[in-house]
Amino acid sequence: MLERLAVILAAGQGKRMKSKLYKVLHPVCGKPMVGHVLDTVREIGVSRSVVVVGHGAEAVQAYLGPTAEYALQAEQLGTGHAVKQAKDLLGQEKGTTIVICGDTPLITAETLEGLAQLHESRGAAATILTAEMDDPKGYGRVIRDTSGAVLKIVEQKDCSPEEDAVREINTGTYCFDNAKLFAALDKVTNTNAQQEYYLTDVIGILHGQGEQIEAYLTKDVSESIGVNDRVALSVAEGYMRERIVRKHMLNGVTVIDPSSTYIGSGVVIGADTVLYPNTWLHGQTQIGEDCVIGPQAEIHNTIVRSGATVKHSVLDEAEVGSGTSVGPFAYLRPGAKLGEHVKIGDFVEVKNATIGDHSKVSHLSYVGDAKVGSNVNIGCGAITVNYDGYNKSITDIKDDAFIGSNVNLIAPVKIGKGAYVVAGSTVTHDVPDNDLAISRPRQENKAGYADKIRARAKAKKKDPNNLISKLLNL
Repeated sequence: MLERLAVILAAGQGKRMKSKLYKVLHPVCGKPMVGHVLDTVREIGVSRSVVVVGHGAEAVQAYLGPTAEYALQAEQLGTGHAVKQAKDLLGQEKGTTIVICGDTPLITAETLEGLAQLHESRGAAATILTAEMDDPKGYGRVIRDTSGAVLKIVEQKDCSPEEDAVREINTGTYCFDNAKLFAALDKVTNTNAQQEYYLTDVIGILHGQGEQIEAYLTKDVSESIGVNDRVALSVAEGYMRERIVRKHMLNGVTVIDPSSTYIGSGVVIGADTVLYPNTWLHGQTQIGEDCVIGPQAEIHNTIVRSGATVKHSVLDEAEVGSGTSVGPFAYLRPGAKLGEHVKIGDFVEVKNATIGDHSKVSHLSYVGDAKVGSNVNIGCGAITVNYDGYNKSITDIKDDAFIGSNVNLIAPVKIGKGAYVVAGSTVTHDVPDNDLAISRPRQENKAGYADKIRARAKAKKKDPNNLISKLLNL
């Protein structure tokens, strides 16, 4: 097999995006467009990838890092000029070079593999990825002779009326014989309406030299979408979201309402998991088998192990053990790690805390910067008081402890194994194993005082000037 190389064009400014963010870094289903393109060319065995950068070069390089090589197009003089900037890196290589735009995130590895295989099997100098459109306005037209052989590509602004009527368009993705590509680029001129060096002129040059030119018609016209503005970005997002959801359903995931389910490109989901409407799965989230997610769940960079349930909750950089239930209306913040068969109930927040197997935090509680053992019960309204305004401190709750309702645990503090903290207590010192801790004033009952309180309240309501209330207080 010939060596495969790639040149990814990512130097355009993207003015029509009207954005401070460099165009190819705009995300589609959670991943920047140029990241989608680079990952796709890797899938078909490309050994070297050169990203041609210009505006926003530092931002692109910061995102892609050492996963690619870079060539700088300091002045944007057209696509041919852009590819030529990779000559110092790739000019001496032999093999097949794929040229692809960094704003075409919908092209699949299957299509690129088909393009490359056709190119290599025919021994072509160039092979164009084409598509047929009912309305090809704005795209370069693929011009063929009477036998169907490709003659050239004509940009929209340079089309004659006959050429303008052609429905087969150039998607902007090509395979070239690497040596012939860079030789032809040296002959490209800018004598056209835009006064730019078009990469498409290479096709005409190679044809004029008697070289074989092929075209590969994509089956899915959506793969040809290049994102130049926010409208096209939204269209690409929709197509990719539909593609991702379909892939998971074919892999055994039940998606109740695909139109309201959002799954990022890096998400992994096990078979027999059910996703209910308005579920959002982002980043590198991993969902196990037999889980129930949603409705109204937003999960980012989180591991949810098999058999867990998450509904009406937000999880961010957390871990959820097998058989654990989260929600409704819970919030797992970064560093939350739940064991197996844990219960996290309504309006519970967990941050930077581990909670052991079979423990329960059922409602209205905050557990932050804590180590919670197994079989622990944390009652309603209990709080780990972890922050003094300057420092975060740890609360350590051992196995089998019981924390009553409305308890404040003032960190740093340790609650021993099997210890019992009485409801309403504020705990400032360690509680040894199996001890009972109580920290609240003794109850005092004042005989008959309830009637006096009620009389005072009624008088205040009837007397805006509080005269009667003042008399009752004398």
